[in-house]
Amino acid sequence: MITTARPSRTETPGMPLAHAVAMFRHQADSCAELGSPLSAALLHRAAEDLAAGGPCAEAIAGHEDAPGPDAVALRLLGAVHALVLSGLAPDLAAHYPSVGGHFDPAAPDAPWPAFRAAVAAHLPFVREWLTRPPQTNEVGRANLLLTGLAWAQRQLAAASPLPVRLHELGSSAGLNLLADRFRCTSGSFSYGPPDSPVVLADAWQGAPPAWLPDAPPQRVTERRGCDPTPIDPRSADGALALRSYVWADQLPRVQRLNGALALAAETPAPVERLGAAAFLRDVRAAEGTLTVVWHSIMRQYVPAGEWRSVEGELARLAAASSPTAPFLHLAFEPRRVGTAHRFLLTARLGTGPQQTLAEAKPHGLPARTLAQDDPALLP
Repeated sequence: MITTARPSRTETPGMPLAHAVAMFRHQADSCAELGSPLSAALLHRAAEDLAAGGPCAEAIAGHEDAPGPDAVALRLLGAVHALVLSGLAPDLAAHYPSVGGHFDPAAPDAPWPAFRAAVAAHLPFVREWLTRPPQTNEVGRANLLLTGLAWAQRQLAAASPLPVRLHELGSSAGLNLLADRFRCTSGSFSYGPPDSPVVLADAWQGAPPAWLPDAPPQRVTERRGCDPTPIDPRSADGALALRSYVWADQLPRVQRLNGALALAAETPAPVERLGAAAFLRDVRAAEGTLTVVWHSIMRQYVPAGEWRSVEGELARLAAASSPTAPFLHLAFEPRRVGTAHRFLLTARLGTGPQQTLAEAKPHGLPARTLAQDDPALLP
């Protein structure tokens, strides 16, 4: 319930609020580009509600001037989705495909009244949720991890694939530490256990890389991750948080997450409450295994000083790499190439040169190989 009146913002919003409105509109456009018309429609209307001093303005009070990486708009979406998933917003649930509802892109404003009412009715819940960083733990990004692992095993040319010791930075709930138990499919191509509950369908746009179709299965013998705010995927609250940040009209993502949560219940993949640099200080290469450090779309959240320490630890591990105790650094991170912002998989085996292996959508699917003259391949 809204207990205090706030000044109207219908005419000229203050600078912090104007910033928030701009952030919401930018995120709405991003959602539209990434295939979530429901999220886009709701955030465009939420931006209008902010400017008008409505319930959404009450909900984000104190966060109006938060920087873009704080993703306040996504936090609000997640909070309301959590209400829907918890059965606390039945009128809105009728519009949310994630719980069996229906959204018609031809009538994009239909869910808005119920969304606005849910925010107003559950303001304390929503405000508390806004203190949580968005964490989707996109299992589709495992498509890139598996690609990089297969590339490295081919480069090592061992008689049989080396066992993998997998270390992930910014792991969230650690679901991508289970990548070897996922199945990738694309046309006639498939890779991974046939009975996996996680199927990364349409994994490739065009043919997969030449080294992937005949790659042997990966055998992960150690799984460890770190995150400043880890989520326990085995807990009810952790599973709710993960589900809430998946856009409600993207059912394949919902299904992949549900499958990964089922695997997490069976396979331990511990995630330590640590920063990336502190976590890496204890990582060492080991004889007879491929030691891997991997991260995906987390670099932007790490302070510059800490990232310099991370780079120092990665350099230490690379220098200690040997043919019998190799070290691999894999990254799926955004990079500006010309005027475009692109999401690229890079790999560095030991002290060798960094290789750009593939490109993908931010959620990891589909991926594609790069043409030989692609400017992203230039140093």
